[in-house]
Amino acid sequence: MKKVAVLTSGGDAPGMNPAIRAVVRRGIFQGLDVFGVQHGFEGLMKGNFISMDLGSVGDIIHRGGTILRSARSERFRTEEGQIEALQKLNEAEIDGLIVIGGDGSFRGAEKLTEKGFPTIGIPGTIDNDICGTDYTIGFDTAVNTVVEAIDKIRDTASSHERTYVIEVMGRDAGDIALWSGLCVGAESIIIPEEVCDMDDIVARLEQGNKRGKKHSIIVVAEGVCRGDEIAKAIEQTTGLETRVTVLGHLQRGGSPSAFDRMIASQMGAKAIDLLLDGHKGVMVGLKGGNLIHSPFAEAAKVQHKLDMSLYHLARSLSI
Repeated sequence: MKKVAVLTSGGDAPGMNPAIRAVVRRGIFQGLDVFGVQHGFEGLMKGNFISMDLGSVGDIIHRGGTILRSARSERFRTEEGQIEALQKLNEAEIDGLIVIGGDGSFRGAEKLTEKGFPTIGIPGTIDNDICGTDYTIGFDTAVNTVVEAIDKIRDTASSHERTYVIEVMGRDAGDIALWSGLCVGAESIIIPEEVCDMDDIVARLEQGNKRGKKHSIIVVAEGVCRGDEIAKAIEQTTGLETRVTVLGHLQRGGSPSAFDRMIASQMGAKAIDLLLDGHKGVMVGLKGGNLIHSPFAEAAKVQHKLDMSLYHLARSLSI
């Protein structure tokens, strides 16, 4: 193996740049020529390769987003698109590819492996919904962004004695909502993994009012419903003045946390090592504090599970 390429795909996540940096510098350290692919799989099909040297990844470890840019590609989902990408890789004499992204990106990487091309995946998504790893790159930063925002919203909620519903991202996983809700002391946390019980939410609000509480925070994951639907139900049932804040793509930006920089650096270097050791069709993961790797197919078979003990802890602390 002499030449490797790296791309970022799907939604951006804080920590993708530190991962790119680690791939490039570990690769050069191991004597490889490293290329970046601009605009994900879409760029791969067009042959958008750029040579990466030590300087090209200098001063990016603290930057959010991805210097390689990202894009979603419907054409790459087709057989024709995948063959076109393979042709571009072969024309550029690339020997291995590292894909940084979520489950959709890994499905694309797996298709290339099935066609005989070595690929390694690095889990980069704020949703933390990838099996085979305890944490994905970007999750920690996103949670900290949400916590900081809710801390500020709580000041206003207290000043005006209002109930605030905060809608957070996470797609079909409740990790961001649960972690941030627990860390800000939210009265209720609504996640896809647990049935939304409006009677319970209202009862907890009324219980707080009886003991003199004048404001409340409710965190809802986007995979359950819209925040304004919850707010409307609360106002109709309790008469409490309720406001909604949708944090949206704010959660995907910003400088990556120290934790995300750390795991991105570890995973990026590990991906290079795996390619050099002859592995393909696997993703890097972090389990119990240790770096591991598992086949794309194996990770796809297992459904991501939320640590529900945290949910019950949050309920017991927000009485």
